[in-house]
Amino acid sequence: MLKNKLGLRYQGQLSAFEALSVAVRAEEPLPHGRFSAAHYCAVHRHLFQDVYGWAGRYRTVRMTKDRSPFCFPENIAGEMRALFARLRDADLLREREAKAFAEEAAAFLAYLNAIHPFREGNGRTQLTFTALLAAQAGHPLDLSRLEPASFLQAMIASFFGDEAPLRRHLWTLVGD
Repeated sequence: MLKNKLGLRYQGQLSAFEALSVAVRAEEPLPHGRFSAAHYCAVHRHLFQDVYGWAGRYRTVRMTKDRSPFCFPENIAGEMRALFARLRDADLLREREAKAFAEEAAAFLAYLNAIHPFREGNGRTQLTFTALLAAQAGHPLDLSRLEPASFLQAMIASFFGDEAPLRRHLWTLVGD
């Protein structure tokens, strides 16, 4: 059980509180920024501020999912700087056709997921930030088309090097 602001001790209660809190915060204006690692952390902090005291701060513990390790905590800051420097060098994916945007956004998202900088809330922060990135690049995502279960499977496939399903999902959400 993750340490949380309410001191909840049962996973079901924490999950329900987290879902409600994040949904409310997601409806508020999101933090503005320069699409940097600091901006990414600000988005996480905004979404999870009511739940976790550590919201917006990189994790300090090693994590795995289904025996697959995410980036070690001692490497997170450097990997995040490098990833967001590449995004900046790519002009935040601006001036691309929709399909090219989806391809490059999928690569960004796959790498970001492999870093997994936070203890909890990575997927929701990734999707929220990608929607912000897409909107500023002129390709707003239509999240009403999102199929959560298949999107999760595409994210898992991208973790193992197959970004094609994730590209297809993003292409569907861009829908130009």
